[in-house]
Amino acid sequence: MTEQSTNPEVHSLEDLTKDLARTHRATGGGDRGVEPAQVRADLAALERDGYVILTDLLGREECDELRAELTPLLGRTGRNAFEGHRTQRIYSVLNKTRAVDRLVDHPRVLALIDRLLLPNYLLSQLQVINILPGEDAQLLHPDDGFYPVPRPRPELSVATIWAIDDFTADNGATVLIPGSHRWPNGRTPTDADSRVTAVMPAGSCVLFVGTLWHGGGANLSAAPRLAATAQYCQPWLRTQEAFTLSTSQDVVREVSEDIRRMLGYSIHPPFVGMVDGMHPKRLLDRH
Repeated sequence: MTEQSTNPEVHSLEDLTKDLARTHRATGGGDRGVEPAQVRADLAALERDGYVILTDLLGREECDELRAELTPLLGRTGRNAFEGHRTQRIYSVLNKTRAVDRLVDHPRVLALIDRLLLPNYLLSQLQVINILPGEDAQLLHPDDGFYPVPRPRPELSVATIWAIDDFTADNGATVLIPGSHRWPNGRTPTDADSRVTAVMPAGSCVLFVGTLWHGGGANLSAAPRLAATAQYCQPWLRTQEAFTLSTSQDVVREVSEDIRRMLGYSIHPPFVGMVDGMHPKRLLDRH
């Protein structure tokens, strides 16, 4: 399938795992500059509660810059109650701005996802979400509920929600049900289940596994609540957004190596993601 100087014997699929990835290997891994003790503490919170709040990842000035860059891109409100009739969303974000890149590949986030998902995991969805005053609470849901795999299950996806504005108890901060990531098939939220509101300052991020029940809160305040969300999934799953179709190759060349492989310019061994029998990064090499 690729140019090889040798012709190794193949007795099982495992013998093929380095074939298409020999030239373009998996990226990332390690602690990414994050203190190992911090990574362990974050993982312990995730295992216990299904989520962890990471504070002080961005400064106030960075959040102001993000708000200034993203606000002009906001358009109409959602098409249904789930998207939010008083909620604005930006799709195909990478094609419109580089401002959110720093959230997608933030070291503190990727240090955790490296341990939760298989190498060469993918970006499944990236949106900017602006909840306007008067918006109702969103339907509680798990982000990986559309994958037909019985619960409880190993991690299929991980999500992040970044506070660009402060998340407060009354402006639409994300509502979470701690421990719901361990619920079995068929169990849904009731009034008896404890809920936590992800109150956090701008520049913080709440990271949670795909099986955790959660939803956007009601915005009872007089101001909008701006946030960005990036979701990641196992490299053998279909992503929510078809980034290889929606993201131009010029943009793919601009983003970081981590984001590039998360957009699908990578291989899940032995050959999931190939293009014409070759590694997809060769499409960029041909330019």
